[in-house]
Amino acid sequence: MLFANYYQQDRVKNASFEEIDRHHTYNPTFTNRLLRSEFLKHGIELNNPDINQGREIAFSILHDGQAIDHIPSPKYLIATENPYICPLNRNEAYLSTFDGVFTWNKDLLHLPNAIGLFIPNQIQIKPTPAFKDRPIFACLINANKAFPKPMDDDLYKERINVIRWYERNAPEYFSLYGLGWSKPEPAFTSTEKITRRLKRMASQIFRYKPFPSYVGEIEDKGSVYQKAKFAYCYENVANLPDYISEKIFDCLLNGCVPVYWGSHTIEEHIPSTCYIDRRNFKSTGEVHQFLLTIDADQYQQYQDNIQKFLASPKAIEFDTSSYASTIVNKVLQDLQR
Repeated sequence: MLFANYYQQDRVKNASFEEIDRHHTYNPTFTNRLLRSEFLKHGIELNNPDINQGREIAFSILHDGQAIDHIPSPKYLIATENPYICPLNRNEAYLSTFDGVFTWNKDLLHLPNAIGLFIPNQIQIKPTPAFKDRPIFACLINANKAFPKPMDDDLYKERINVIRWYERNAPEYFSLYGLGWSKPEPAFTSTEKITRRLKRMASQIFRYKPFPSYVGEIEDKGSVYQKAKFAYCYENVANLPDYISEKIFDCLLNGCVPVYWGSHTIEEHIPSTCYIDRRNFKSTGEVHQFLLTIDADQYQQYQDNIQKFLASPKAIEFDTSSYASTIVNKVLQDLQR
């Protein structure tokens, strides 16, 4: 048996491979567990580094860029996180130190050690409720987060714009779910922090609701997306090439039609007939008026298009099986050399 290290931020005692991820509510560990099981088929046991102490290590894999020194080769990086959140994922000097870098970012594929890899999803085809069986008109499921500094293509603030538009103009058509919305939005400047503290006190003392549309936390996105006709599905940042996260797939797999805003290359990989492209509208108000025009027959057409896509080879490119086989095959080839 060979042993390999799997470095993932804050994970010890093989937490990376537990069935329930205690570190990220909406980040199932199925992909990590599949990767580990595929390596085991080849006599390689993948563990968090603390489990492997005292053992000879055949190679190391880092899950997203981390400032860890003195990791000997062979070593590999899986760079799935948005580079605005994890800057090392696009730092070419840092990336050059690895034997292989697995990345969705096509702007990095000129690097000799870079291999294209989409953010993985567990692609499944299952029956989903029809238009009439979806009592929620529109929803948004995200955590209450923000970037600390103003930046171009920030979609955190666009999510806030969606929430506030519905709360002002059409509250009966919208439901907000996720972590942290019982508190005011994040604050970074001194003035913002004071305002946030006052709002926080008001919510604790007077039951003030910073976001009146907030319904609550959920354990499973599917429990909402199975009931929702439409979902505002915004990435954290717009216009990153091939940065297509699990967000849109969470909708598609549950037959919910997403209003998508994110990667500018989305149409190259997911047919535009499967979602509503937010870039085609000037405002949330325009989007809402368009959604109101969609009847049961038109909605069924979206759902048919989604099912057709999920059954296609293009969808399999995003599947966890493709993700695991790409990584395992590269590492095995290098070990055989």
